[in-house]
Formats: sequence, structure tokens, C-alpha cells
Amino acid sequence: MQLISDRTPGAIREIFGRDKVLIGMIHCPPFPGSPRYRGARMEEIYDACLRDADYLIAGGLHGLIVENHGDIPFSKPEDIGPETPAFLSVVTDRVRRATGVPVGVNVLANAPMPAFATAVAGSADFIRVNQWANAYVANEGFMEGRAAEAMRYRSLLRAEHVRVFADVHVKHGSHAIVADRPVPELARDLAFFDADCVIATGQRTGNAASLEEIDEIAGATHLPLLVGSGVTEDNILSILARTSGVIVASSLKEGGVWWNPVDPTRVRRFAERAAEGLGP
Repeated sequence: MQLISDRTPGAIREIFGRDKVLIGMIHCPPFPGSPRYRGARMEEIYDACLRDADYLIAGGLHGLIVENHGDIPFSKPEDIGPETPAFLSVVTDRVRRATGVPVGVNVLANAPMPAFATAVAGSADFIRVNQWANAYVANEGFMEGRAAEAMRYRSLLRAEHVRVFADVHVKHGSHAIVADRPVPELARDLAFFDADCVIATGQRTGNAASLEEIDEIAGATHLPLLVGSGVTEDNILSILARTSGVIVASSLKEGGVWWNPVDPTRVRRFAERAAEGLGP
């Protein structure tokens, strides 16, 4: 494997204290200012997030990502108002204090600078970015990688301790713009632009990444690889055998639907199944 970055491959171990991890998603309800917000008090929103966080960690997961998934349809980065990172910062801080586990931040859609600001305000350990390098056509329109701008902003915040988890060939879009660049090359681009961990996904929320693509990405990068969609009790062991862990959401919700609350029974069953492939 040709190394094209000096980024060390130890981000998962350094953040979580283990080599394979199960990371759950806190899909925040709609925040004020978003189209689906219907006047809920902020304490109700925060309580819903904390309840999901408690179920996920009590059930056996190792970390969490806080995300404004209720703010559909998502704005492009330049159209996200200051209210979004403000609300997310409060959720992040409360979740981190309540659970004591590593926490990450994802600001949709593809907004690494608001994510870095949220991470610093909420003392998060990492951010997730869906398009860190290159470009593609997303549900929101043309979406560019913003690594250069974001890393300069991270330096401005003195936030070098906040790591970057970046998607390869991210879901919910068309990659025809870079169709002449194979998936392994896209994975290498993330390392070249100083990501700390790469993420494989399927075509949309809840859709599984193929084992073939997972193997393709794993063979192209020295960075830790997570799978970030479509993870279930049925495929978790085959995925853990190939990766440093998973980011799991829909399959742990009531009815397996992403917008529902977390189901503690599903979490417990999933964690018990995953334990067979986690190692020490």
C-alpha cells in the first residue's frame, strides 16, 4: 500500500481506547428554524436526545455521533444559520456529560466548519464529514469537498485535537463527476487531505455497503475504516471482520425506522451479537 499521508492510523484506539468500536447515532429532532419544527420546547428536544443516548450506551455501544438529521430538507453549508450549531452544541455537551463516552458531530449537509465549532463548544472528540475531498451531486445540489477551508478553520480554533471521520463515495448522491476516479483512489484522497478515519456507506440511509466495496476501500488506505450505513444484527460480524467498527442508527430504532426513538431491546441484541467480533 502506498502511503500518501503522514496521518497515523491510531485514531480509533486513541479516541475510544479500543481497536473496534460500535458508534450510535443521535438523530436530533427538528430544530427551530428548520421546516419540520413544530414548536417543541428545547428541553423536550434535549430530553429526547439524552434518552436515545442513554439507551445506546446502556445497551453496549462505545460512542455516539450527534447529528441534525431532523432538519430535512438539509441546507447547503453556506446556507446553514448560526442557530444550528448553537442547538447542536448544547446537545453535544449534555450528551457527553451524561454518558462519559467519546462523542462526534455531523452537521448536515456537509458542513465541517459548523461541525468544528460545535465540537469545540461541546467538547466533542471528532466530526463526521460526508464529502471531505472531491465533489458530487447530492440531494441538496452540487457538493464540494471543503477540506482545505475546514482545516484552516480548525487551526484558527486551535482544535487540532478534534479528529476528522470522512465518508468515501458517500450515500445520497451521484458521483458521475468523478467517475473516472475509482473508489480506492477516492479513499486515498481522504488520507492525502488529512482525514483520520474513513467511512464506507450504501446508497442511502439504512442501505448497506457491499462487502466488495468495503474490501476495496480497506485495501486502499492505512487509515481506520468504519461502515456507516445499513449495519444490522445479520451483517455485523462480517463487517467487523473487515473494519475498525461501525456507525449504526436505523436498525436500532423502533421498527427499524431512522426517525423513531431508539429501541433498547434492539440495541441490546445488536451489541450482544457484535460482541463476538469485537475482540478484547
